[in-house]
Amino acid sequence: MRLLMFGDVVGEAGTACFQRYAPQLRKEYGADIVIVNGENSAKGNGITPQSAAGLFAGGADVITTGNHCFRRKCDQIFEDSRILRPANYPEGAPGSGVCVLDCGAYSLAVINLMGTAFMDALDNPFTVIDRILPEIHTRNIVLDFHAEATSEKRAMGWYLNGRISALFGTHTHVQTADEEILDGGTAYLTDVGMVGGQRSVLGVLPELAVKKQRFHRPVSFAEAGMPCVVCCVMVEIDSKTGKSTKIERRFLKDCTN
Repeated sequence: MRLLMFGDVVGEAGTACFQRYAPQLRKEYGADIVIVNGENSAKGNGITPQSAAGLFAGGADVITTGNHCFRRKCDQIFEDSRILRPANYPEGAPGSGVCVLDCGAYSLAVINLMGTAFMDALDNPFTVIDRILPEIHTRNIVLDFHAEATSEKRAMGWYLNGRISALFGTHTHVQTADEEILDGGTAYLTDVGMVGGQRSVLGVLPELAVKKQRFHRPVSFAEAGMPCVVCCVMVEIDSKTGKSTKIERRFLKDCTN
């Protein structure tokens, strides 16, 4: 089994770029499954029914999110089992943090978790994943760990080494160069990166981000437009054992609509 994971899609430009390049990359890699983090896909961040529809139109099989999942107050979108919110939100929050895809000869579980270092004070992700894993009846398990701290992502990778197929970090919008398969067969990448404006600060117009950092005052952010960068990672998993056998990250620049 081969799957592609795309980093945080930022706004309308990122969504348009995903729609153009995701099908091409899926065909190039022969990917069976496409996962994308869509928590910034709506204009002004968050996720809406319209932005989710745009990602599905680009070929997404599962959409993960993070700390902006409820920003737009569109709770109804989480009635779609293919759209996840972090599993460590308190009990009673809309939606689910786990999705199991029936792929015929095998099944694949996709889990969404959020870190707590420098992030919202959600339930402990290490405790939550220990509660989730015994309830999953497939060896093929992929985790989108939406977290700020590199150390927390690395720690989670080693904690789950040999227990899941792959861990993909999201949230920081900058692709890291530490892809590897840990000795237990778990593929790991600290951050997949983003799909968003190239001339930007994490997808935001640079002049606005500079103003925020320089004067420490509230600033209304606006997304950068084309051209975009497209960041993703391909992982090959032995569907019989759930172990990863190959990982390859991609970073494409100057992508125009």
